[in-house]
Amino acid sequence: MRLCRYKKDGKTHWGCLKDSEIVDLMELAPTLSAGLNMDAEMIRNYADTATHAVALSDIDRLLPPISAENRIFCIGINYHKHVLEAGRELPKHPSVFMRSTSSFVGSEVPVEKPNASDKFDYEAELGVVIGKTGREITERDAMGYVAGYTCVAENSVRDFQKHSTQVTAGKNFDYSGAMGPWVTLVDEIPSPKDLTVIGRLNDEIVQKGEISDLIFSIPELISYVSTFTCLQPGDVIATGTPDGVGFKRTPPRFLKPGDIFQVEIDGIGTLANIVTTQMEQSA
Repeated sequence: MRLCRYKKDGKTHWGCLKDSEIVDLMELAPTLSAGLNMDAEMIRNYADTATHAVALSDIDRLLPPISAENRIFCIGINYHKHVLEAGRELPKHPSVFMRSTSSFVGSEVPVEKPNASDKFDYEAELGVVIGKTGREITERDAMGYVAGYTCVAENSVRDFQKHSTQVTAGKNFDYSGAMGPWVTLVDEIPSPKDLTVIGRLNDEIVQKGEISDLIFSIPELISYVSTFTCLQPGDVIATGTPDGVGFKRTPPRFLKPGDIFQVEIDGIGTLANIVTTQMEQSA
């Protein structure tokens, strides 16, 4: 089952994707985050009997599958091959930083190359979506807190990222990242460690990483993050990007207006976004 957020006639909705339609689930719960905390079978039964649906082609646009009250925890340098590419030592603990919800757009919505930089880099990632409240979660129990998975383009503005020891500036330009196109629930992904994350730039594969290559596994990440904060339904942990990023290529390869970057994860979906300029996006 796939759940999404979308705009229709200027209003925000959430629902269940069925073929080429979205079954609206606003009567079941006010937000997608609230819905993720519900029993999946209840949602499925409701969606099977609901009469209100909208064609995917008739919506205004897809939104990132995360509500304003949720948080995005991003993990840096979390693939063994990316560590080698970056010339770094293996980390002893997960490198965690936060991104604002305003820094993400949904699938098929333009991402924004900042006017302030020409070093706008692509990053394909798997997003783990939390389904229930938890604090100090053990690795053994961690997967029981996962509602589903989504695709993340956790793009970075590399020069701003390196302005200081904190990466916040380079990771939080408005509309610079993307997430979606939906949340695919765990019942469709029996073994997430078997997933492969693919990044395509203008149809060329530039990144390809297996989740089995993660330095810190999904259970380890959930356990670690939940030691310092109480995870809530709808929170997302972006698990890190594989090797192949633009700034490590010779010559470097950065995103420019007109480029199309896609994040493809088999069984979850494909997130696709064209790159536009800051002025065009903000107009």
